Order: sequence, then C-alpha cells, then structure tokens
Amino acid sequence: MLFPRASALIAALALAVTACAAEKPQETRSPQAAEGVLRPTGATSQQVRAYYAEWKAAFVTDKCGSQQVISPDADHPYVGEAQGYGLVIAASMDDRPLFDGILKYVEAHPSVNNPDLLAAEQDKDCKSVNGSDSATDGDLDVAYGLLMADKRWGGYRDKAVKRINAIMKDEFSLYTGLMKLGDWATADEPLSRISRTSDWMIGHFRAFEKIDPEWQTIRMRHTLLIGYYEGTTTGLLPDFVKDGKPVKGKVLEDEHDGDYNWNALRDPWRIGADAATSGDPGSVGWARKITTFIRKATGDDPKKIAAGYTLEGKSLAEGPEPAFVAPFAVAALTSPDSQAWLDALWQTMLATKIDKHDYFAATVQLQSMIAVIGGQPLP
Repeated sequence: MLFPRASALIAALALAVTACAAEKPQETRSPQAAEGVLRPTGATSQQVRAYYAEWKAAFVTDKCGSQQVISPDADHPYVGEAQGYGLVIAASMDDRPLFDGILKYVEAHPSVNNPDLLAAEQDKDCKSVNGSDSATDGDLDVAYGLLMADKRWGGYRDKAVKRINAIMKDEFSLYTGLMKLGDWATADEPLSRISRTSDWMIGHFRAFEKIDPEWQTIRMRHTLLIGYYEGTTTGLLPDFVKDGKPVKGKVLEDEHDGDYNWNALRDPWRIGADAATSGDPGSVGWARKITTFIRKATGDDPKKIAAGYTLEGKSLAEGPEPAFVAPFAVAALTSPDSQAWLDALWQTMLATKIDKHDYFAATVQLQSMIAVIGGQPLP
C-alpha cells in the first residue's frame, strides 16, 4: 500500500494529543444521542427539491464539454470545493446525469501532484491555475460523493477507492495526525502543520473506514481534538489550527484565521450530520455544546446569529449571513430540548432567497437542508 500503517498513525495521534493534554479542561463527556433525531415541524422533501431546483439553475453550468458548479464569489470561477459539493448534492438528490457531468469535469482536471486528486482552481475557460494542485476539502467531498453514488446506483467504488487512497497519501499529515490543506503542503512547506477544521469531516472518515480501517485512527484523532474544544467555554472551533491549537493572526486568509469564521461555520453542519447519523458521543457532545452556545448567544432568535465569533463567543460582524445560519440547524438535531429552535432555523432557511452571486451561502444552506431532513444516502 502507498500510505503509512496503523502503528505510525497511532504514534502521530499520541504526539498530537500530548500537545493539547496539558491545556484540556476537565469536563465529563456528553452522553450518547437519544433515540430518535429531531426534524423540523412540517418540513418536506418537496421544500428541499424546490430549493435544489433554484440552486441548480443558478450555479450549474455546462462549459468545456461537461457540467460544473460555478463559484462567482470565490477566487476563481471554478473551485474544487464547489465540484465536491456538487457531487454530494447530486447523489443526495438522485440526479445521476448531473453527478456524471460534474465527475467528468473532475476527472479532466487532475492535480499536478497526484492524478487521483482534483486541481483546486480553474479559470473562466476551465483551465487549471494557481499551481494546479489540490485542496483537501474538495477531495474529501469528491471521494465521499463517489461512495454515495456507488451506494445509490452502483459502479463507482473503484473510483472512490483511488481517491480515498490518494487523500491518505498526500493530504493527511503523519506529524500532526490531522488533515493538511492540500497535496502541496509537503514537509518543507511552512503551512504543512496547519489544518482547517472544516476539513474534519468525521462522517466522511467513518465511511472511508469501510475502504481502509486506518481511517478509524484518523477519525478518532480528529474526534479527540473536537472533544478538547467541546470542553471550552463556547465549544467553538477556529478556522485553522497549527498542531491542534488555534492559529494567531493571519496565517492563510485574514486576521480572524484563529476565530470561528468563514471556514469553521461549516463545522456545525459537518459534525452535526455525523452526530445525527452515527450517534457517536464525540460528535453528539460537540453538537449539543455548540447548540447551547448559539441559543444563549442569540436568545433563540436566528436573526441574531453573528457573522463569525471569537472562540470566547464575541461576535465579529453583524448578521445574519445565511452561510452562518443554516449549519446550526444540523447541530440542533441531537439536542432534545431544541425543537422550537430547529423550527425557527428551518423557517429562516425557507425564507432565504438564493443570491446568484453567493454560491457559497446557497450551497452550504442546501446541504444543511438535505442533512436536516435526513435525505442523504449513507455510504
């Protein structure tokens, strides 16, 4: 096999956990998810399909001999993150023609470092730019989307296995025990020890374990670190960490890289979805902690959700921004006393119109809506 064996992974896990252990607050872990998961009162699949139709009309294009998701608010018209989102959404919505169209685009744009990964950015002519290397978030969703497609239609397993193996080889750090930013973050790269918390896709790792059991160790490493943040005052995760700890100041994007901001906003959706589907106590505990925080911070009013927070819970900008609102609905699914809060979030999402210039918010909301109604076929 091309990637490290379990003993090396366990060694990396021990190293990273030791780095945080001295600072971890002593707190009892949260209990398992209760039987049954909350769903918004009156929510229907038809509501999600209506939003999907609008999303598809706004953000799916058919340039360059394939289909792809366009990202007018990103640095480039086509980014790997968007294509990964598109594959997962298409599989969720049982839209095989769209799935195959996006997959054709993905396969036509390999990373320069590993042909089984996706080049992260393309220009308006669909030409890979900015190094033609990968971004971990897009690749994780591409691989997961392939597993979903294989579960729904069959015939995609081999493609999924290649992607999963490539992610293990080039986008996972043995040194930190965490996902890297991309296949370009080699040991001699200054950002090689940086990890984006929105790449801690626990549910994806759980699915990858069925391909290679070593992903269980990776999942446990990330879950342990999420548990560390659960023990803090707010439970909020930062956009980026270095060796498991929040970065300070600008490291990759802006001065709020160490805060809960435009990357970490996806964490309640990602971790909340795993909590709702697996009942894992680590995911459930964090989802409940973050739900407790945001309900208290807003007085149960979704319109008061800020556009970012410090890790201590101070708002960074006024909201509401749709991308910050929707993920909290997924986190609320395993909080037994949050039915009214979940209903308010759902109604807020239904009232939010798609902005054709804001692909990110619309796409995060669509995936949150799919997760909230339990419409995602699990690999």
